[in-house]
Amino acid sequence: MAGEGEVFLVPAIDRECQRLVLFFADSEQNILFRTERLMANCQVPGRLRQGNRGVAAVAFPDIDRDGLDDVVLITVSNGSENGIGAMYKVGDVLFQGEGGFYRDWRLSDKINRFGMNKSVRLAMSFAMDGEPAELLYEAVTMTQLKDRGFVVDERYSYRKDFEKLGELLVVPGFYKLAEYYIFMIYLVNEQGKIVWSAQPMGEYENLYGIVGIDTQDIDGDGLKDLVALAKYTYDTPEGQRITEKDYTIYYQRTGGFLMDTEFKSRYQCGEETAMEDIVELARSYWGWGAGND
Repeated sequence: MAGEGEVFLVPAIDRECQRLVLFFADSEQNILFRTERLMANCQVPGRLRQGNRGVAAVAFPDIDRDGLDDVVLITVSNGSENGIGAMYKVGDVLFQGEGGFYRDWRLSDKINRFGMNKSVRLAMSFAMDGEPAELLYEAVTMTQLKDRGFVVDERYSYRKDFEKLGELLVVPGFYKLAEYYIFMIYLVNEQGKIVWSAQPMGEYENLYGIVGIDTQDIDGDGLKDLVALAKYTYDTPEGQRITEKDYTIYYQRTGGFLMDTEFKSRYQCGEETAMEDIVELARSYWGWGAGND
């Protein structure tokens, strides 16, 4: 820490309010700086009590290249005051300034809004070189995406009639950010404008390969839904790289799609799971099968 020499970062969670506080202390355990102005403490808007459950990872790179070590923090939260609900990660970047650290809320917002909060390495890559990646979520046309490096997987790109949304081109593909491949799916109209987009990666940080894209009615409401099956990689705390197959289902609703959580909580696919297996099981879960088409 500038002007103070080596300091120690001590994260602490208030048991009553589940709020995260970062303490920066010297070798004699004197507190030099503290802050709770963190994205992790903004998960339950308007409430003092939050849903922080712990720190997943932390690193101290020089993000803005000013010669001072900054802080990249990944925490675990369930966004619920009562501790009930699915766990997810929250990313934060604190820049070192005069006498302490400060958070650029715009950068922290983008890290979490764009799904760059899976690991400190992914958050660091986005914070340092992430401007082109923003286009993945803010682009208006496919031409803009391709001009900035988005690669379409033509094997799974095709046109489909999505009832209320009309005929759209399904465009799955990836964008390379530093050492990571970010999986995206777009639905594009005849004018080349993006109607809808999604990042199906969940908590995975890197796409290994797309296995399949299917578009048919899954929940029996007469509207075509979208299923994505892919392989992803992630690193364990021991440094081992693991490859896993996983799927995401999006149900068509008025004006867009809603990501499935109910069926996903009951069925986890394995290495041998095929797209046909997921579709059949999901349709059966909602009370109908292939014979009801």
